Amino acid sequence: MRRFVSGVLSSYQKRSLSHRSLRFFSSTTSLPNSDSPSSSSSAAMPTPVTLETINPKVLECEYAVRGEIVTLAQRLQQELQEKPGSLPFDEILYCNIGNPQSLGQQPITFFREVIALCDHPPILDKSETQGLFSADAIERAWQILDQIPGRATGAYSHSQGIKGLRDTIAAGIEARDGFPSNPNDIFLTDGASPAVHMMMQLLIRTEKDGILCPIPQYPLYSASIVLHGGTLVPYYLDEATGWGLEISELQKQLEDAKSKGITVRALVVINPGNPTGQVLSEDNQRDIVEFCKKEGLVLLADEVYQENVYVPDKKFHSFKKISRSMGYGEEDISVVSFQSVSKGYYGECGKRGGYMEVTGFGADVREQIYKVASVNLCSNITGQILASLVMSPPKVGDESYESYFMEKDGILSSLATRAKTLEDALNSLEGVTCNKAEGAMYLFPRIHLPEKAIKAAEAAKTAPDAFYARRLLNATGIVVVPGSGFGQVPGTWHFRCTILPQEDKIPAVVSRLTEFHKGFMEEFRD
Repeated sequence: MRRFVSGVLSSYQKRSLSHRSLRFFSSTTSLPNSDSPSSSSSAAMPTPVTLETINPKVLECEYAVRGEIVTLAQRLQQELQEKPGSLPFDEILYCNIGNPQSLGQQPITFFREVIALCDHPPILDKSETQGLFSADAIERAWQILDQIPGRATGAYSHSQGIKGLRDTIAAGIEARDGFPSNPNDIFLTDGASPAVHMMMQLLIRTEKDGILCPIPQYPLYSASIVLHGGTLVPYYLDEATGWGLEISELQKQLEDAKSKGITVRALVVINPGNPTGQVLSEDNQRDIVEFCKKEGLVLLADEVYQENVYVPDKKFHSFKKISRSMGYGEEDISVVSFQSVSKGYYGECGKRGGYMEVTGFGADVREQIYKVASVNLCSNITGQILASLVMSPPKVGDESYESYFMEKDGILSSLATRAKTLEDALNSLEGVTCNKAEGAMYLFPRIHLPEKAIKAAEAAKTAPDAFYARRLLNATGIVVVPGSGFGQVPGTWHFRCTILPQEDKIPAVVSRLTEFHKGFMEEFRD
């Protein structure tokens, strides 16, 4: 089996991790107390919390999307604010994270109108409201408020989310898939991330429990598996076939894990892919469902980019739809689907809305999932409302439909254009190959670095792709995430770049990146 590359955890191959070599704070560091007259002469008190005494799982987990490169970018941004003109660029372009509105994407008007009306219901009684808000936004706000006890968006809700909003989401899922959805299967969460953590809490008992996870992967999965004490079992996507997911690879890694005493509990599939941008075919999805059914695995389907498909020959199909179309019901396979308001064409990251649809679990297990959800009381109400709007947007004939459709189509069409522009630019660079972005919000190009650059990275005690990303940031202000933070086949190097900078900024991104890359390759040419 291929060794898991440094930067993403291979916990069943190597449990001893880098935190053991970290420089620990001294346990005899004193805590000064200016109020104590004897503080200067008393014996030094031990520091109550040090790297040696915190939970080692916190030290072990990593989240590259907001890691070292981003920390440096934030320092440079502060320097630009304090000393304009002090750096060779005038702004930081955060291409490290799928945060659309931070890069200029505008929110969907209808969604924001409904939220505004729900958050301040007295507006609904004012005569001028009819001229400021669309009639269908006003009507939807009344419908939603009638579903909220006391019409109070500042109050706690049911721990699974407001029942009427779950009804709306279930109806939206049914309209999308053509198969029934039960609102009692819906758990509304603050974005998709808490839902992922909840499932890891449910499935992972000890480090002998494993989760099959794609490599490259979104670091939420490696981090959550480590935090909850499990073992990440990697399966490699095939870059040569457009980041294909091969059943033979799943089988190989499953058997390898079993031989090491690991009980594999679930399979994570990200579709469309993050960071790789591929969209799975229906045939491939059917094979995956069959594999999970045969092996008794829970299928954890990350489907947060379901609206982000940019190629005409591919369409998004939920794994629940695929499993039902194969004739499999609740008793045959467990499928958990994650959705978020942060992605798609909406990009409402800061509103923290999302849900998971949990199917194929017995009532007794569902009760335990509800218990875990109730520990957090409930997700935020604005996010709940947004999740219902995303799954039930304006329809033909509604007053807002035309403007809504224009906004949605404009955003998705622009994302497709930006993806193609950046893909072409990356493929034109020496030693860079980039697969087509079929969906999601990212490109994950491979960079073939000169040996001289790899040796320079080793001297700097950093991964070669992190060395490249740091140099890129310092020269251009462009923030990307090194591929080593997502995992990659050993000996290959990549970086993840979002397609989210607005179209008018894409030429500058291409120009800066091209100029930097030429200089970098010349400097380190073998």
